[in-house]
Amino acid sequence: MKNITFKEKINLSNYTTIKVGGFAEYFSKPNNADEFINLINWARLNNQRCRIIGAGSNLLINNIFLKGLTICTKKMHSIKIESHSGIVVAEAGVMLPTMSNILAKKGLQGGEWTVGIPGTVGGAICMNAGSKKLSLANNLLSVRVIDTKTLKISEIEKKDINFQYRFSPFQQNNLMILSAKMQFEPKGNIEQLLETTKKNLKQKTDTQPYHLPSFGSVFKNPTNNYAGKLIEELGLKGFKIGDAEISTMHGNFIVNNSSANSKDILDLITVIQQKVLQKKGIFLEPEVRMIGFDYP
Repeated sequence: MKNITFKEKINLSNYTTIKVGGFAEYFSKPNNADEFINLINWARLNNQRCRIIGAGSNLLINNIFLKGLTICTKKMHSIKIESHSGIVVAEAGVMLPTMSNILAKKGLQGGEWTVGIPGTVGGAICMNAGSKKLSLANNLLSVRVIDTKTLKISEIEKKDINFQYRFSPFQQNNLMILSAKMQFEPKGNIEQLLETTKKNLKQKTDTQPYHLPSFGSVFKNPTNNYAGKLIEELGLKGFKIGDAEISTMHGNFIVNNSSANSKDILDLITVIQQKVLQKKGIFLEPEVRMIGFDYP
């Protein structure tokens, strides 16, 4: 089969933002949608399990040998922009901070908030990632996907996607995101947009531990509350298990001080959940996606 290139026994800790992960049996970084589709086809024909990672943020991979094919989409970073209409077509691997800066330079408004999210377009749609009440779903027109069971490629309109808080059906179905079509507001003031984007990034780096490996936010915010606030109120900032620590900057961040492993981090997540449940009566649901665990 043409255009199939993968490596074997690759350490996935190099492909996650928290710098933790096991080894992938087969690993590939396709350059475009065609290569991606060929890899999905190869996995299907060879009865191999297939998992997708983007920027590896919001992702905890167990320190084990992971059978099957792991595909990293970061090289699928083509982006096409129509400045006059505000229509943007981005491949799944386009990084949100990159897109945010490009939008501002083109005078397109509505993507300034994405500058501080260390994920990809595909990952952000799959997880329905967001900041406060904003999410990429607000700007989405349609998604181009491949069904891993049938290899059928289709375009799904936003109205047919049931987005919920930090959830999309792509977390449960057989559809893999190839690209997304979005619309942003054209004819914005470029200088102003660049300034807002810069301020948004500064606000994130001032209040969140960008200088250390982390997931981004660990837990979803409960209704009418904030996970970080609940954790901070229990005095848990700075609490450690091994080299995994609840950030002293922000309660909803776990950082890897140098050599944390997946057990340290999962144990820390569990301790936080138990303490918040005991003291506040609220169960914190992880936003982090977990691979290679028996986690419910």
